[in-house]
Amino acid sequence: MHEQPEGLDRRTIPQRTASWATKCADLLAAAHLTPNSISVISVLVAAVAGVSFVVSGFVDDGARTALLIVAAVCMPLRLLCNMLDGMLAVEHGMKTSSGDLYNELPDRISDLLVIAGAGYATAHVWMLAGHDLGVALGWTAAALALLTAYVRTLGASTGVGNFFQGLMAKPPRMWVLVVASFVSIAEPALGWPRGIVLAVALAVIGLGSLQTVVVRLGHITRALKHRSTPPLA
Repeated sequence: MHEQPEGLDRRTIPQRTASWATKCADLLAAAHLTPNSISVISVLVAAVAGVSFVVSGFVDDGARTALLIVAAVCMPLRLLCNMLDGMLAVEHGMKTSSGDLYNELPDRISDLLVIAGAGYATAHVWMLAGHDLGVALGWTAAALALLTAYVRTLGASTGVGNFFQGLMAKPPRMWVLVVASFVSIAEPALGWPRGIVLAVALAVIGLGSLQTVVVRLGHITRALKHRSTPPLA
């Protein structure tokens, strides 16, 4: 079986065809909500997650538990918004001239808010010469996550389409943080340093994002070579 030489126009999401997702999209369309407005809402949800992460690094264990739960709940909601805005645009024919901007920029802002925010939830877990390595790790992981999206859009801009391959696309990034948030709640009971689980999760996201960048660049390069190779006579 030959590898697909070009990328896709749209990420494959199995849940998009589920009856509950279709009903949600129908309700949003009936309420006259636009895809762009749903994209903006996704940023607000991500902001709640990011702020919850940041504050969780500087409060007692009881408040931290509540904030981590809020963050964990917000991340799937952000993914849900990202799916529904696309369903409204495509399935309901509500795409606008500015739709591509609203499809990309809010996602990048959301990634930055959530992943960098998670870095502050690890405050003081890893210190080196007065520098908080957990916070630096959060910003590094956020930058690498942004790079995965940038490389994907490079494929589209060069005409070979979007490549979504790689270990750490947007959904896996969010689910890694969801799991880490819930496990982090058990850190005091397990005797682990507070913030260590999220720090490890951010390292996983950073390394996975780096792998994703390399994989996508490889797909783009091969697609460009395939397109420039003349067909055999």
